[in-house]
Amino acid sequence: MWMPPEQNQSWVSEFILFGFSGDPTSNRILFFAFLLLYLSSILGNGLIITLICLDSHVHTPMYFFLCILSLLDMGCVTTTMPQMLVHLLAHSQTISFASCWLQMYVFGALGLTECIFFVVMAYDRYVAICYPLRHTVILSWDLCTRLAAQTWACGFFFSLIHTFLTMRLPYCGPNIVNHYFCEGPSVRSLACMDTQLIEMVDLVISVFVLVTPLSLILASYIHIALAILKIKSTRGRCKAFSTCAAHLTVVTLFYAPATYIYMRPKSSYSSERDKQISLFYNAFTTLLNPVVYSLRNKDIKGAFLKVMERGRVTC
Repeated sequence: MWMPPEQNQSWVSEFILFGFSGDPTSNRILFFAFLLLYLSSILGNGLIITLICLDSHVHTPMYFFLCILSLLDMGCVTTTMPQMLVHLLAHSQTISFASCWLQMYVFGALGLTECIFFVVMAYDRYVAICYPLRHTVILSWDLCTRLAAQTWACGFFFSLIHTFLTMRLPYCGPNIVNHYFCEGPSVRSLACMDTQLIEMVDLVISVFVLVTPLSLILASYIHIALAILKIKSTRGRCKAFSTCAAHLTVVTLFYAPATYIYMRPKSSYSSERDKQISLFYNAFTTLLNPVVYSLRNKDIKGAFLKVMERGRVTC
């Protein structure tokens, strides 16, 4: 059973993030590759937020939620990537205990918020397709803001539980984390005591923020699919499906690797494989999200063209 560490327990004061490679040449190549990836992600998500804020025609629940999703993506990638970029060029890959705690908490809070937030976005699509004439009435601005605020509150609350239990464990060495950031399971593997109870708590949290939201999203899209099949015109069915395709793509890209990382048996744990998978859902999905939403979205393209035309007039 988990107990608080003894007061005379020897604690490490810092961790060493092993990262991806110990070769300086490889690290320089990775630095420029990941820097490009990070800047592209920030630019893409920042552009979507800017376009939605500037164009009043997209001030609808769907784009309000998309704006929040982009904000969450920017936060997630900024929590981990700058630290990794510094470590790729620096001689030291150390991170203090407090900084590790903060990074774990913020990344977990934003990630958990995003998990739950996808349910809100699925609900928006459900209302828009199943009850199109009542969409703006059901999803009023007051309800939208309350849903967003409650989602953020849940994410930060559950992350606090996870982070507190993980960082309260005794760490008496070694202090080398085989990861590029302070990720919960990787740090917890260095603890000097049994972590079975905390892993059970994490499993309960994972069920609540991964399995339950995913089940609700699937239920929503079953109703959406049935509603689409009732549409008589082929053009109408295609238009309805296209509004959901982007969300389904983003959900798949996010939930598949996250479920593998946090829901698999401990016996299948592999730090090297986990680093690669976590890099995908942390960095690559944040870059792919704005691409997926913008390439097939006429409203986003239209907002971009309007902003460009305003810029030409101003010049």
